[in-house]
Amino acid sequence: MKTSSTHPYRVLLADDQADIRDALRLLLKREGYETQAVASPAEALSAIEAREFDAVLMDLNYARDTTSGQEGLDLLTRIQQLDSTLPVVVMTAWSSIEVAVEAMRRGARDFLQKPWENTRLVAILRTQIDLRQALRRASRLEAENRMLRAESRPTFLAEAPSMQPVLDLVARIGPSDANVLITGEHGTGKEVVARTLHALSTRATKPMVTVNAGGLSEGIFESELFGHVKGAFTDARSDRVGRFELADSSTLFLDEIANVPLNLQAKLLRVLETGDLERVGSSATRRVDVRVLAATNADVNSEAAAGRFRPDLLFRLNTIEIHIPPLRDRREDILLLAHHFLRGYAQRYRKTISGFDSAATVALREHSWPGNVRELDHAVERGVLLAQGPQVRAADLGLRPPALSASARLEEMNLDDVERYLIQRTLARHDGNVSKAAGALGLSRSAMYRRLQKYGLE
Repeated sequence: MKTSSTHPYRVLLADDQADIRDALRLLLKREGYETQAVASPAEALSAIEAREFDAVLMDLNYARDTTSGQEGLDLLTRIQQLDSTLPVVVMTAWSSIEVAVEAMRRGARDFLQKPWENTRLVAILRTQIDLRQALRRASRLEAENRMLRAESRPTFLAEAPSMQPVLDLVARIGPSDANVLITGEHGTGKEVVARTLHALSTRATKPMVTVNAGGLSEGIFESELFGHVKGAFTDARSDRVGRFELADSSTLFLDEIANVPLNLQAKLLRVLETGDLERVGSSATRRVDVRVLAATNADVNSEAAAGRFRPDLLFRLNTIEIHIPPLRDRREDILLLAHHFLRGYAQRYRKTISGFDSAATVALREHSWPGNVRELDHAVERGVLLAQGPQVRAADLGLRPPALSASARLEEMNLDDVERYLIQRTLARHDGNVSKAAGALGLSRSAMYRRLQKYGLE
């Protein structure tokens, strides 16, 4: 049953025909909605002024003027003046393109022709109410979580129950100097959490320094992290400050920490234990004060048990561990995040887009999101770029149905489509674990990451 936090969702029904009102009331009662039915525009306005509704389902034609829809259009304008956020779905037995366009121009969210299809009517109402609730929650969260998401800090949107422990830990641990290990699948937002932790700390006046630790080869690992002096090796033409020194009195974010080769982990451990380092080619010891935030999508405890990751390094990194759930386990956040990304990209690309149409909303809600929040971000950006009207359509998002039949569609795909599809399905099968998915596909982790980047799944 569709309910809000305090009552069943309430729908106002406005139609001058009693049999229509009764049919709608019975249909929506079965779906768990509370309804109030009125027979005229004046009664509709009085009802809206007297109590709160979650949606309005209204006829465009009334007894005074049964064909033009003008009474309904005037009522729609008045409703928008009273509450511009209230979703209004209009119906008429005298449908025309001109009336539909005018109704949408005046603020209607969707348009139905009588006789209606029950399934479509219910789906439209559900979508519009869900959208309004998502926008309301986004507004409320901006106020309630001001500490976490002030303008000068990263935008960290989350309201799903599975994200509440994350929000709580970030709020409590952010101001400290504790090292934090952030875990979660590829694309869940580990760097956003790291930037929020840094923004909440006393070190926030200095920029956070970021490095992909797992992407550093053995030859440049020490130089990149600890720096070098001129002449230390063939290409060392001048002194270079390493990332640890750059992060002195600030925060160092070590991404993909589980990919650091075992023989290099000892060098990292020493700095974490003592705060002392030497640039490559120098015997002078330098002391740094660095808070380390590390992230990985691997099961680092299993890696340690298997002898591929030093337990003592793990102990230094995970004073506190924050695990970010995959997007499929925080589905309440999908529309919230999608609208946040849409606002940002609409502004960036200077496009006037109000939201997602009904089909796009369903596609967003039902997609499996093997690439998590990053995949959602890329999909919305694509949608904004391709949108030709005031709303993003499902086709603009470029999402494939989760239950796509490979045998039925392979002949319709090009090679890139096939590879992207196989990577998505393999990631989903291994719960977003990149290492396992790469192994199943016969790819190295680096080759897998190149493909994730190529297809916008990173």
